[in-house]
Amino acid sequence: MTVESRFSPATAVAVVVANMIGTGVFTSLGFQLLEIQSGFVILMLWAVGGVAALCGALCYAELGAALPRSGGEYNFLGRIYHPGVGFVSGWISATIGFAAPTALAAITFGTYLSSVFTSLSPVSCATALVIGLTLVHMWTRRSSGGVQRWFTGLKVAFIAVFSLLVLLKAGDGQRVSFLPASGDGALLTSGAFAVALIYVSYAYTGWNAVTYLSSELREPQRVLPLVLTVGTAAVALAYVLLNFTFLYAAPIDAMAGELEVGYVAARHVFGERGAAVMGVALALLLVSTASAMIMAGPRVLQVIGEDFSAFRMLSRTNSHGLPSVAVAAQSALALAFIWTASFESILVFAGFTLGLSTFLTVLGLFVLRIRRPGLPRPYRLTAYPLPALVYLAIAGWTLAYILLERPQESLMGLALIGAGAAFYGLTRMFERTRH
Repeated sequence: MTVESRFSPATAVAVVVANMIGTGVFTSLGFQLLEIQSGFVILMLWAVGGVAALCGALCYAELGAALPRSGGEYNFLGRIYHPGVGFVSGWISATIGFAAPTALAAITFGTYLSSVFTSLSPVSCATALVIGLTLVHMWTRRSSGGVQRWFTGLKVAFIAVFSLLVLLKAGDGQRVSFLPASGDGALLTSGAFAVALIYVSYAYTGWNAVTYLSSELREPQRVLPLVLTVGTAAVALAYVLLNFTFLYAAPIDAMAGELEVGYVAARHVFGERGAAVMGVALALLLVSTASAMIMAGPRVLQVIGEDFSAFRMLSRTNSHGLPSVAVAAQSALALAFIWTASFESILVFAGFTLGLSTFLTVLGLFVLRIRRPGLPRPYRLTAYPLPALVYLAIAGWTLAYILLERPQESLMGLALIGAGAAFYGLTRMFERTRH
């Protein structure tokens, strides 16, 4: 693969930003406000999530530089622990990790459009978006990267402009304090804060997306740490700014329990007409989210196809080196979610399952250093082991509370993992009969 046929660092940063800024930040504040109604604690919630994501990204940077191959957790866990562990993580990535969030982004896209243009069907809009983006990412690398950069740029510009307009037009804003107040300390260590981190963690999911494209980057071992750091830090700042803007624009009571907090905030500041514009703008923002997932996720299926003959067809690429069969396969799964499941049923256990996968991956940083101390590491984690310990502490605390507070969702996640392990066993049996 020539340098010209690889993705640029700018495209890689766009993939990170677009994967992260999606449905989560525009929907989760309403759920958080049901239990936490302190402006300071809400902003701390998003700041803590940002710190965890940045620490995780730095850990992935060392792993990606030391084990440079596309596939993300599939590549890391398979080489650090066992191929079966990697296979299960690939199973998770293909279902919950990418196909399900693609469906969530597409459903939200269709919902926002249909709220403005009532004659449109949300499901039809979601279907059209997935099919259109699938064709783009099966065509050429230039079209794939170009669409990703343009829509991600539009998303970042919109967040900045929206926040500025609200601050200018909302006057003194809502009566919510963003400074520490009595009782905030207890909230920061409460179960409500830990459970709220579930939604925040889901919103930050995607900081690891570029590791799925490692083999297709220009000088991956050099640029991967920079891409992960810049992309994650930019999103963390955007999230804190956006949630500050929502809380400044609309009363807490009006947003608590609501899914479309961006629409509610826009309606309070700009009126019904402004809210309609917001609905269309949010729909456009979600194009880059769905696009980034359709772009990055199939690389997991591609490397599974390279490693297991039973799935060899998934490794096929077109004349431009794009895994067109894998792209089509993941999009077909996303369409199945859109047509058969509700938004809530798709989202409910994603945070736990994905969090468990990334927790095990960051833990693998220690395992790899112990087992293979002589492995070349073009990038070594700064201030090792502190960032890894910070991530594991925050993620482990959140996972523990999910197990305690949401056992049903946890069991569903563990069942999905068990199904992946069983599928791996059947695949190995198939491989042995072939030989």
